[in-house]
Amino acid sequence: MAGAQYTQAPPAAYTRDLTKVYGTSGSAVHALDGVSVEFARGAFTAIMGPSGSGKSTLMHCLAGLDTATSGTVHLGRTDITRLKDKELTRLRRDRIGFIFQSFNLLPMLTAEQNILLPAQIAKRTMDRERFDRIVDVVGLRDRLDHLPSKLSGGQQQRVAVARALLGAPEVVYADEPTGNLDSRSGAEVLAFLRDSAANMGQTIVMVTHDPVAAAYADRVVFLRDGRLVDEVHAPTAEIVLDRLVKLES
Repeated sequence: MAGAQYTQAPPAAYTRDLTKVYGTSGSAVHALDGVSVEFARGAFTAIMGPSGSGKSTLMHCLAGLDTATSGTVHLGRTDITRLKDKELTRLRRDRIGFIFQSFNLLPMLTAEQNILLPAQIAKRTMDRERFDRIVDVVGLRDRLDHLPSKLSGGQQQRVAVARALLGAPEVVYADEPTGNLDSRSGAEVLAFLRDSAANMGQTIVMVTHDPVAAAYADRVVFLRDGRLVDEVHAPTAEIVLDRLVKLES
């Protein structure tokens, strides 16, 4: 039984009793207060909560961008809280994808060059079939030779999404990925994230404040005052908004 339990694949990412404290003694702020949460492989999960609830801190700790005060953070079987800086840098480069609100594209590179850049830096062999599939799904085939300045906001974010997905990372972390987009462009990006989880088995964890965006996810987890307080499966915008209102009241 113990052997069977060991061979069972762990969640794509998870935390155990995670705390994050900023400051010391009287000025200490408990951004995370004993959070234990799991993110299933191939699922699209949204993290929500009132302002100051700890949702961005949780994502940063999950992605190895911030260090835990106590508790553990795991990527698959790897406890990333035990890694040294160089090991953490390698893990973020090879096993994690990132999508940010601000796109983070290099302005002097074309869309294709921006998509390929992380693979080139890591000296990874590019999977041309995967590249073609992702480019076609995000609808960038006729924009690959364009610089970011010649692309709309939605197209720029789709470049960022394609870049994050190309290396088949274990988890893609998306921080308010539609925050700078109009509703139509945002819907296109969210639909692609949802489809990449459903059709490509990609694990996605997204921080958002938008109930409409959260409704694209398979599951929404809610934080308040640094603690996990609720979760919803198969969410709708109405259900998510109702839970948020209750959390803030």
